[in-house]
Amino acid sequence: MLNTLKDVYIDQLQDIYSADRQSLEATKKLHERASDPQLKAALKRGVDGIQSGIDTLKPIIEGHGAKPTGEFCKGMEGIVKEVDAHVINAEFGDDAVRDAMIITQYQRMTHYGLAGYGCVVAFAKRLGLDDEAAKLNECLDQTYEGDRAMTDIAVGDVNKQAA
Repeated sequence: MLNTLKDVYIDQLQDIYSADRQSLEATKKLHERASDPQLKAALKRGVDGIQSGIDTLKPIIEGHGAKPTGEFCKGMEGIVKEVDAHVINAEFGDDAVRDAMIITQYQRMTHYGLAGYGCVVAFAKRLGLDDEAAKLNECLDQTYEGDRAMTDIAVGDVNKQAA
């Protein structure tokens, strides 16, 4: 039962942990299928960043006496199904078109992460958990950085090639 902001905070930390674990596997698959060198490098950084988020979340959740795997994120499950449908199991006549779709799907996962991390940072600050807020804010900043990098790659070359 969720009775306090702290209960909501822990619940949402667990949700992000689950989302990150699911998006990590999906991002690895996207990396395998990408052809643009900048995109491949950005997806590799994405894999590393998502793993860093998982590594940050686990001790925070455990520090509150909860299990990191206490939630299963159905929201990210749906987004990952979209990755499979629109990239992994889709056929493309052109590598650049596939790369454009990879960026689209990656950014959808990223935007879910932005919402989740943004909320838990705000909760941690309100709860006076300044150390946790700082660590989670680093995750939020990394997620924004990854999203901006994908936009730059898309508008810089991939979308032009796909057109």
